[in-house]
Amino acid sequence: MLSSTDRPLSQAYDLALLDLDGVVYIGPDAVPGAPEHLAAAVEAGMHLAYVTNNAARPPAAVAEHLRELGVPAKDEDVVTSAQAAARMLADRLPAGSPVFVIGGTGLEEALRERGLEPVQDLDADPVAVVSGYHPDVTWKTVSTGAILVRRGLPWVASNTDLTVPTPLGPGPGNGALVEVVRRFAERDPEVAGKPQPPLLEETLLRVGGERPLVVGDRLDTDIEGAVNTGLDSLLVMTGVTGLDELLAAGPASRPSYVAADLAGLAEPQPEVDESDGAAVGGWTAQVRDGRLSVEGDGTASDWWRAVAVAGWRFLDTTGGPAATDGVTAPSSVAP
Repeated sequence: MLSSTDRPLSQAYDLALLDLDGVVYIGPDAVPGAPEHLAAAVEAGMHLAYVTNNAARPPAAVAEHLRELGVPAKDEDVVTSAQAAARMLADRLPAGSPVFVIGGTGLEEALRERGLEPVQDLDADPVAVVSGYHPDVTWKTVSTGAILVRRGLPWVASNTDLTVPTPLGPGPGNGALVEVVRRFAERDPEVAGKPQPPLLEETLLRVGGERPLVVGDRLDTDIEGAVNTGLDSLLVMTGVTGLDELLAAGPASRPSYVAADLAGLAEPQPEVDESDGAAVGGWTAQVRDGRLSVEGDGTASDWWRAVAVAGWRFLDTTGGPAATDGVTAPSSVAP
């Protein structure tokens, strides 16, 4: 149920498409060890692309933040859902077309890069609407954009993430705003960000790579997006996905590999032995009478691999996830 490789992932793949929130940083701070793990991946010859569903900031601002955290990032290696959304609109609109923006700087810069004109004024006669999270967006802007969507203008949403990681725990994401517009306008948007393919395809167009690996912390965006785009993926357990979410993942949102954190890029991915439960690296996970149990000792990454395989096998057999009462997951940051 998981793929395996005897080589470190940083040698088996030439490009990592890294999600940011919950993988590289959480809020203003780096995930512990992330800068060092990413520097080691670069040293091993892996190219890094930083791929975010967050449309609030332009790539240069994101790259500057990453460098401040000690992460090796160039401006051109950051790709946002705003850029993917702008390409989707530019492919269908004449150059110079006015596009109403429910959002801020990230979307505005991306539209201008594609030769479109961002506006928030009805007198500009906008011909489409694009929406994405920005902390300074006003209710007037949301309301006006929603009315335009209801009138039938093409609508592209940067993403539909219902939550984003914050230092205080999950907070409301752009999906909450999209839902407001959708319910009012009684229309669904086209979506640029993960789990839809446009953002990952945009990244490959900009950065290249013959053997790409998607790296993320979310099953419903990062991993499902990789599946939808036909790419291998690594799930790291430093963000929003916990034990219960992992065990409930269906085939459409299962990663190729699992690791506790980005140290997994420098590690081989051992095969899980399924002859008696799910055993790997000193851990054995089993589901008995519908309850998960784990015995043994080893690394945090191998613990997560064992429980993933045991849990998915039970889910596929019974149609429901295993209970996890009394099971304590290891630290999300590998020792």
